Amino acid sequence: MKRSIFTWVAILGVLGFTPAYGETPLAVEIVVAEKKAEQRTLTLTGEIQAKETLMAAFPIGGRVTEVMVELGAKVEENQPLARLDSIQQELAVRTAEAGLTTARADHRQAVEDLERAEQLLSSGATTRAARDAAFDALRSVEGGLEQAEADLDRTTKALSDTVLRAPFASTVISRNIEPGQIIAPAQTAMELALDKGFEAIFEVPEVTMIGEVPDSNIMLSRLSDPTAQFEGRIGEVSPLIDEKTGTVETTVEVINPPADLGYGEPVRGSATWMTPPQISLPYSVMSATADGPAVWQVDRDTMQVSLHPVTIDRYETGRVLLSDGVEEGTWIVSKGAQLLYPGRIVRRAGENQ
Repeated sequence: MKRSIFTWVAILGVLGFTPAYGETPLAVEIVVAEKKAEQRTLTLTGEIQAKETLMAAFPIGGRVTEVMVELGAKVEENQPLARLDSIQQELAVRTAEAGLTTARADHRQAVEDLERAEQLLSSGATTRAARDAAFDALRSVEGGLEQAEADLDRTTKALSDTVLRAPFASTVISRNIEPGQIIAPAQTAMELALDKGFEAIFEVPEVTMIGEVPDSNIMLSRLSDPTAQFEGRIGEVSPLIDEKTGTVETTVEVINPPADLGYGEPVRGSATWMTPPQISLPYSVMSATADGPAVWQVDRDTMQVSLHPVTIDRYETGRVLLSDGVEEGTWIVSKGAQLLYPGRIVRRAGENQ
């Protein structure tokens, strides 16, 4: 089978042989590998949220008769927020109060009966059995009194449960009830933002989370006033990636918020940091072997090329960053690699032969 001269040259090159005849050096573009650190800046838009929130709910169900606060209202600790229909609870309290009054009267009467029986027993005017009966009657009445007090406590608490109060100083950021609405026990009525600071939530592209990222020196600014900046630091990074957007939810703690900063307000966050020194090459240098990515390196003395495997750290627009395989100062073929074979002699494009 006949083969062309170019085919035999390629075969010999793969086997590591250089053609014996004089070969014209191939003009290629060459870049010098440099290892350097780079300053990276990432700017995203996020939203201000409360650092801590609380879901407020009635412990009992019923019909809402009154909602006392509006969305965005600032409330003090123990301030009433909403009220349920309390007719049944008020009747129960009055019944328990009447029962307690009766139990107290019975208790006073039993105490007097026991005192009288003890006096008569000491004078010999009655029997010990009568005195013991009076004592047992007092113990029974005391049990009834304790039960009446417990009933009043229970009904009083049930009445207080018809009023929803703020457990801490906070801001109403969500209101889920209206007057006349029937709600179930523990159904969320309002969401409260506790006055314990702000945080900004950002959806950060996954690719920017590779490598070292800053945990401080994040500058925030309001979209309404970009000139007024305040600081932030990363508080929490979600371990999950959003499959639809390819982003990671990141929380930035606001260190010195402006006095009038509000929940739900959009903000812009900018982070700047230096990356570790790495070899960065244009994407056009990439070639491959059976084992993976590789680049053509040029021997400065002989100007012969050889294919060397490399380890890619990450891809970026127009370039690749390597973690292994290329030393600083190495000459790398960036264009013209499709015509190369091991041992091929090259020259820099633009130089005289």
